[in-house]
Amino acid sequence: MVDHAPSKLVRACLITLTFIAVVAAAKEAQNLFAPATFALVLGVVLSPVVSRLDSLGVPRSVSAAFALIFGAVVIFLLIVALGPLLSALIDQVPRIQQQFRGWMNELTFMLRSIGGINFDVERTISQGGENAVEEAIPSVAEALWLAPNLFGQLLIFAGTLFFFLMTRDDIYGAIPQYRVALKQADRAVSHYFVTITLINLGLGVSLFCVLVLIGLPSPMLWGAAAFIANFVLYLGPLTIVFSLLLAGLLAFNSAYALVAPVSFLMLNAIEAQFVTPALVGKRLKVNPLVVFLSIVFGLWLWGPLGGIVALPVVVWAYALVSAQSKRGTASEY
Repeated sequence: MVDHAPSKLVRACLITLTFIAVVAAAKEAQNLFAPATFALVLGVVLSPVVSRLDSLGVPRSVSAAFALIFGAVVIFLLIVALGPLLSALIDQVPRIQQQFRGWMNELTFMLRSIGGINFDVERTISQGGENAVEEAIPSVAEALWLAPNLFGQLLIFAGTLFFFLMTRDDIYGAIPQYRVALKQADRAVSHYFVTITLINLGLGVSLFCVLVLIGLPSPMLWGAAAFIANFVLYLGPLTIVFSLLLAGLLAFNSAYALVAPVSFLMLNAIEAQFVTPALVGKRLKVNPLVVFLSIVFGLWLWGPLGGIVALPVVVWAYALVSAQSKRGTASEY
């Protein structure tokens, strides 16, 4: 009898080493793989639009160019919408630093009175805090150095998106055993993320209305932040909660400061427990642990962009496996 244990161990080791090598290459070549992956994700979401234009007789190159322009316009509008939010947050940094320095001074004084411990926290904050904004904003020389790199990433993104949309049928046709499942996965993921976008928009508008009633400054900016952050599950809403708590403490001097974060928690709970399951259903429901770990891995690998593309990649892979398994089950009968 042949013992297959060594061969299985060797195969497992090879798979592990291959995975480590791929991850290391993806991390090292972030400027190449990150925009290309983001383009592929956007291409999957926009693929039904291209397919619809194909059915109307529009040439594939024209429909791909239209989808590219549409995606670029949407991304540009999101960046423009984020501009006022970032400016408002930068304007609030000195005030936050001053308030935080006051809290740290009180905490340090209390700890000193208890144990006689000497802390330099407030000195560090006072010396380095004032320059935090200046250090965060790149200089003109740094901006000029980053410009070619940014242009190259934009070129990679645009080229990958255009040629993927134009040759998607050819790519899928090269692997006929997965062609139907791939297209089903594309449609499912596109429907999923269009629905999630509308849900997040509703969440942002609801938060805006609540903050107007509460009287928290810049409610429109907080609504836009909630809309964008909710795409990064778990971590995004958690960031909004802590940010609203800090904003409430700066704006109000009583327990009223807790109204804003608690209101967002309630809105997010309603969205996650009732609205999203009702509109999306359970056909693309991925294990929450897998979702969380994939987002954390994406953030570690490529930063914010990795956190954005992590969930679409996981959902697409899950939809592909589900479609292929259903197709395989149906072929057995």
